[in-house]
Amino acid sequence: MAAMSTTRLLLTAKGLRAFGDGFTALLLPIYLIDLGLSAFQVGVVATAAMLGSAMLTLAVGLAGHRVRSRSVLLGACGLMLLTGLSFSQAHAFWPLVLVAFVGTLNPSGGDVSVFVPVEQALLAHAGSDHDRTARFALYSFVGGVGVAVGSLAVGLIDPVAALGWFSRREVMAGAFVVYGLIGLVTLMIYRRLPSERLQDVPPPTALGPSRRRVLQLAALFSLDSFGSGFIISSLLALWLFDRFGMSLPAAGAFFFWTGLLTAVSQFAAVRLARRVGLVRTMVFTHLPACLCVATCAFAPNLATVLVLLTVRAALSNMDVPARSSYVMAVVTPAERAAAAGVTNVPRSLAASASPALAGLLFGAAAFPWPLLIGGGLKVTYDLLLLWQFRNVRPPEERG
Repeated sequence: MAAMSTTRLLLTAKGLRAFGDGFTALLLPIYLIDLGLSAFQVGVVATAAMLGSAMLTLAVGLAGHRVRSRSVLLGACGLMLLTGLSFSQAHAFWPLVLVAFVGTLNPSGGDVSVFVPVEQALLAHAGSDHDRTARFALYSFVGGVGVAVGSLAVGLIDPVAALGWFSRREVMAGAFVVYGLIGLVTLMIYRRLPSERLQDVPPPTALGPSRRRVLQLAALFSLDSFGSGFIISSLLALWLFDRFGMSLPAAGAFFFWTGLLTAVSQFAAVRLARRVGLVRTMVFTHLPACLCVATCAFAPNLATVLVLLTVRAALSNMDVPARSSYVMAVVTPAERAAAAGVTNVPRSLAASASPALAGLLFGAAAFPWPLLIGGGLKVTYDLLLLWQFRNVRPPEERG
């Protein structure tokens, strides 16, 4: 009963946070450009946000076994509230960089934050190994729907501004206040989580017997994340705005529908994983998605780009529940919190250098090099993962 309660609370909180991530990722480049920042400076702000998030996530992963999971989540919610309020008031470049670095903003549109390793560790213990991948698929589905609805909500900015009560910039600043308030609501949800002492959860420890395997996975995830940093949602939206003149409402609608497609695809990953295994599911879905985004660099028009990005949306996140489930499966139960932290860090740490470079390339060259570079790096990751871990199987795939 406690496990079911934990799962429901985590899914509710996940959906709310994903909604905030969805609209801020799409709104961020528009807001920063409106404040007078260049494409390169937008990339620097994104880099600062991802680097700060990575450092905080690493600290939780390495030392989180000394702190209760609920306490970590409550503290992160408080930081989310302060981030939204502070970002709405900071208008100069360096204050924005500082707030992005110490806060919880997520310009990637995916869930890369200090919340993730703690939630994943709790979710892994909330049922049997047989249903673990299904739980992570549902977790990713709820997050995907939240991001999609958040992207669609960005389309309300112009209609609200048209009412004449506030300027467009003030409405956008108010949206970041809403982001902060989501952190406050999420805090109230996390407060209802049962104490770890009441759950059938082994006392968490630092990495031990699985250390080498976790570090090897972390290195591979670093390569994938570095590639992802070139094509985060904020910069991809900025390219669509500049290259094809796509409007903010149109972009919000497109990211909404592709986000829903991404969310629904999570469930296909569960069936595929049971047929071909977790590692092959990760590679066989992720690889064609990466080829699609690389091909966008050569697309002659917006329609072709949108078709490629739609195919990518249908495949790109099917590896997420498989990856999360795999990491939890190949370590001891007591190491799960530490493993989640250490393997999630590269998703923002290695990617933190890429957005600034991508912003520079988008602003300096007519050809969209970041799409080609990012897609190529991610393809390399897929091939290396299959080569190194094809024979390392979780318990449910043995025998």
